[in-house]
Amino acid sequence: MRTVAMILAGGKGTRLSILTQKRAKPAVPFAGKYRIIDFALSNCVNSGIYLVGVCTQFRPRSLHEHIGSGAPWDLNGFHRGVWILTPYLGRADSDWYQGTADAIYQNLDFIEHHRPTHVLILAGDHIYKMNYNPMLLLHVEKNADLTIAALPVPLEEASRFGILETDEDGRVVCFEEKPIRPRSNLASMGIYVFRPEVLREALLEDAHNSESTHDFGKDIIPRMIDAYRVYAYRFSSYWVDVGTVQAYWEAHMDLLADNPPLDLHDREWVIHTRSEERPPVNIRTGAHVAHSLISDGCIIEGTVEYSVLSPGVRVKRGAVVRYSVIMTDAVIEPGAMVDRCIVDKNVVVGAEAHLGYGMDYSPNRLGDLSSGLTLVGKNAIIPPNTRIGRNCIISGDITPEDFPDFHLPSGTTVGVIAPL
Repeated sequence: MRTVAMILAGGKGTRLSILTQKRAKPAVPFAGKYRIIDFALSNCVNSGIYLVGVCTQFRPRSLHEHIGSGAPWDLNGFHRGVWILTPYLGRADSDWYQGTADAIYQNLDFIEHHRPTHVLILAGDHIYKMNYNPMLLLHVEKNADLTIAALPVPLEEASRFGILETDEDGRVVCFEEKPIRPRSNLASMGIYVFRPEVLREALLEDAHNSESTHDFGKDIIPRMIDAYRVYAYRFSSYWVDVGTVQAYWEAHMDLLADNPPLDLHDREWVIHTRSEERPPVNIRTGAHVAHSLISDGCIIEGTVEYSVLSPGVRVKRGAVVRYSVIMTDAVIEPGAMVDRCIVDKNVVVGAEAHLGYGMDYSPNRLGDLSSGLTLVGKNAIIPPNTRIGRNCIISGDITPEDFPDFHLPSGTTVGVIAPL
């Protein structure tokens, strides 16, 4: 089998609020040292798939820099590679990607240049480990035109997904994208295997349909159910769409369990990434660290519990970080408290400041926050002695002069963010 993988990595990711203020969603840091897209890329190479196209569009610079030549994933050798596929103007059939299907349609020439026997289409914003070969084998055994990876989800969450119904042989007999009243809890994972000639037919038909939104879930798949052989491949391991702030935070907390559902220490299925060289972690006298992931270059003088720290984070003496995700080179000054927060890169939390203060859980409608999580954007500087409540959003590049006073009530937003 000769498989070309296409990773869709161009979405805006607005539901991740300020985490995607300056980067594409697949480039958002995850688990300290990784980016979200590392999981799809690593799954490809661990499955023996070495021809990979990455469709990017929204704020792609950090994603392009991260992927580079593909060397960390062994994608820069002979007869292998990773290609960054951006939309471009200059001919009649080119424009910004209008949807997931349109992104693949505009790159059909790239796919056909490699003459694959199968086309594997992946989302670049999911956290999971998956060997794609059993799915490819099922696709061949069923003589399928399209195979969709699917897994059961709680029925109360099913309306967030594309929902499948299958017959006894696994053939898909019904597909609804985000139905209001789901008739099944078998959800599409956004992972598809296509027969190349069928993919071309479906995309050409869709491209000439003026009423289409050019999306696989909304348009392509529902129209294929009756006309083509569409099968489901059932997946039963850990998989999370980290498309919301809550899901992103919960996925990090999952990693801190004694027996985490996603094992990052599995030497049989390594998640590769591009890492900069940092010195070893320095945990100093009087520090306390428990149930946490601490990346290279961190210096811990205070307390860190149930948290994930990216490279170069500094937690100074008397500072406390709990149930939080702290990104690269952030500094938590002496005596500060960070409770149930997501803090982006290069943030400085001033001495004796308290983020996640009090028991008021007033929601933040602009950021769709209600569980108590507070977000701090890249490069923000929090003044000393400031009290910031729960469900707050501090936009990137905020300075002490931007704070009206030293108390920010729960549910408040400082700075400008794009509405969801």
